[in-house]
Amino acid sequence: MKLTKRMKAVTSLVERTKEYSINDGVALVKKASKAKFDESVDVAVRLGVDPKKSDKMVRGTASLPHGIGKTVRVLVLTKSGKESEAKEAGAEHFGFDEYIEKIKGGWADVDVIIATPDVMGEVGKLGKILGPRGLMPNPKTGTVTTEIGQAVREVKGGKISFRVDKSGIVHAMVGKVSFAPDSLAENLRSFLTIVNRNKPATAKGVYIKGVTLSSTMGPGVRLDKAEVSALH
Repeated sequence: MKLTKRMKAVTSLVERTKEYSINDGVALVKKASKAKFDESVDVAVRLGVDPKKSDKMVRGTASLPHGIGKTVRVLVLTKSGKESEAKEAGAEHFGFDEYIEKIKGGWADVDVIIATPDVMGEVGKLGKILGPRGLMPNPKTGTVTTEIGQAVREVKGGKISFRVDKSGIVHAMVGKVSFAPDSLAENLRSFLTIVNRNKPATAKGVYIKGVTLSSTMGPGVRLDKAEVSALH
């Protein structure tokens, strides 16, 4: 692929083999962002685990102190009279039967689905649709709960879910390029701390194998594995 002048200028800012401190990495990602829109800032953490083994699964939630800079669209699936609670907390969609049918028809215009425990028997049947999209409610991530209002406010306030993929990598959005450097660095540290705390007890050897920070259109910036591994 032929690089444009802009891309050449951007990639020349980053030393590909160098590992940067979190603060320097954030500054570099902001500097290298040249798109005409407010790019997302994403982190990819390569872990020394085998995600095919259930005791090596890494998943959880992290509350980012400065949010992620986007409106999180929430669907609450419930039959428990929690609709008004969901609405008051800011959920865009709430109900049950009509949304089950819409999901079966391919609709998935939301970022998070929260469900009350009483409907999970039926929601579970949609696993093949919701699972690959990362939308299946799960008690471990706080998205299967009777505390609907609290759950909605948390995800809208910056609580994100993560799960290691088949390649052993955890991906997350930690903010926008427009964020102040300190805010981005705080969000990033909060997320990486939680990833460290979720290290499986059975994981042997090196846990954090690599960390890359990037904006939507920008080059990847490698972060210092030792600094990341020390976050607890």
